Amino acid sequence: QIGAGVSLPGVVAAKCGAEVTLSDSEELPQCLRNCRRSCLMNDLPHVPVIGLTWGRVSPELLSLAPVDLILGSDVFFDPEDFEDILTTVYFLLEKNPRAQFWTTYQVRSADWSIEALLCKWKLKNIHVPLHSFSADKEHLAGSPLPGRHTIEMMIISLARSDGT
Repeated sequence: QIGAGVSLPGVVAAKCGAEVTLSDSEELPQCLRNCRRSCLMNDLPHVPVIGLTWGRVSPELLSLAPVDLILGSDVFFDPEDFEDILTTVYFLLEKNPRAQFWTTYQVRSADWSIEALLCKWKLKNIHVPLHSFSADKEHLAGSPLPGRHTIEMMIISLARSDGT
């Protein structure tokens, strides 16, 4: 999981039996501590937590084991980070061509888009409608978000040479 924060998606995946590596910015040690704390609180002391900074090739990024799935929960919140996120995702997908990046995000502005960056980095995305897995309820899990927000989910992968 990239940009793990408190690492809920990664912790759930690990609890379901997946081999998981959690990552957040190496420049935010508190976030890395939060990831470790989440693992310990969920009886997952074996889950590795590493510092990765989006857009930066580091020894930690280079030494990652092969992956099938990259998770990112609400990582597209600051447009200044969009290209760095996709640079990191592209690197991981090039290293693992059959992998996919599954991400959710809150639509914060109609002016913010990653479409041009997806083309630039030769990535494609598939929009996953929340209703396709009953996650489009206003008060999902009994905890309403303040106000009315639009949450989206997409799966990003490498585009083939013909652009598909």
